[in-house]
Amino acid sequence: MSKTRDISMTVNGIVYQRVVEPRLLLSDFLRHTLGLTGTHVGCEHGVCGACTVMVDGDSVRACLMFAVQADGCTVETVEGLGRIGRLNGLQEAFHEHHALQCGFCTPGMLMTATDLIKKYPLSSDDDIREGLSGNLCRCTGYEHIVRAIRAASGKAGDGP
Repeated sequence: MSKTRDISMTVNGIVYQRVVEPRLLLSDFLRHTLGLTGTHVGCEHGVCGACTVMVDGDSVRACLMFAVQADGCTVETVEGLGRIGRLNGLQEAFHEHHALQCGFCTPGMLMTATDLIKKYPLSSDDDIREGLSGNLCRCTGYEHIVRAIRAASGKAGDGP
């Protein structure tokens, strides 16, 4: 049995073909093989959400997925959302609403929020909080993050 596998995936609009070990985590592939260090690794158990990326339009924990499982998939990381000087609307809202402090959880929060905004009505702040329940932040207290997502989703929300 082969100890490596050929994989191909589109990451942030660029097709990558690499030879990987079957046990290589998607988070490690993105960070160490492709140099996309915006995908943070915190707990390595899928609990903290820092490694959240989009795979074929769904948010997933990159630390719980093998790179070979993403073979043939489209992956979007935080680097694909915007650029310095050209942030997307959600990134701008995080900036305007001071929705980050140390920044470690921010990439995962942004990717989770991207998924939430695309898929759910987020008619209340409670909806946003429920959607973020799988992402941990030890600095902000979440209020500014909720405000930023509310602003980016275009909802008035029920918060302050």
